[in-house]
Amino acid sequence: MSAAPLSNLQLRIVSAVVLGAVVLVLTWFGGLPFRLLAIAMGAGVYVEWRKITGISNARILARAAELLFILSLAAILAKLPPHLVFSIICVAALVGVVAALAGHSTKWLPIGILYAAIPAASLAILRGDGFHGLFMVLFLFALVWSTDIFAYFVGRSLGGAKLAPRISPNKTWSGAIGGTAAAVAAGLGIAALAGPVGNPILPIAIVIISIVAQVGDLFESWIKRLFGVKDSGTLIPGHGGVMDRVDGLAVAAVALYLVEVIGNVF
Repeated sequence: MSAAPLSNLQLRIVSAVVLGAVVLVLTWFGGLPFRLLAIAMGAGVYVEWRKITGISNARILARAAELLFILSLAAILAKLPPHLVFSIICVAALVGVVAALAGHSTKWLPIGILYAAIPAASLAILRGDGFHGLFMVLFLFALVWSTDIFAYFVGRSLGGAKLAPRISPNKTWSGAIGGTAAAVAAGLGIAALAGPVGNPILPIAIVIISIVAQVGDLFESWIKRLFGVKDSGTLIPGHGGVMDRVDGLAVAAVALYLVEVIGNVF
């Protein structure tokens, strides 16, 4: 007698557990393994973005922009200084803008380069090689995952007013607030493990990062709705593509990087 097929929720849970375990192992090792993970995420996001938005590199300026994008991923892998990595990304996006203005591509080319490369660079730089980087990335995961999980279950349990019905009709304000509250609890808990939580800015930073993660989720939903796509890909069973899985994490990584660089919260 054959086993019954997994429901969509069960498939999502199994995929999330397996993927989460792999990500946590690579995060623990840091260094080259984690940088490979970061650039794989960036490459996966760009490939799916390119397919969804219909970007073509048949014209020379578009091809040059994409080659510079690949160079930026190589710079992340080579662990070049952050200012060099971000400079290459900006040049790639600038060439993409020129390509769009010259009719060699569309506006989605430079946007896709920034959307894929900046989060990958932020993640890799945040992790680095030491314990502080490990803490930072685990802190990020705790915020994003708790936001995602509790927003889903609180929203389903309490319902109420829709957060953005034209973009993602299933999301509610109760879920968004519940997800942010869970992120504050998880973030402060992780921070407490590393030492006394004495910075009054930390809870505010957590709220901002949680909100940014939810905005990232909505942005990806808006892109898919704009182009009439249900999932960004089929790579991850029950979740769709890479963009579907890292929509909130990608922008939250950039937010945490900026919070750490500008505010020096930790």
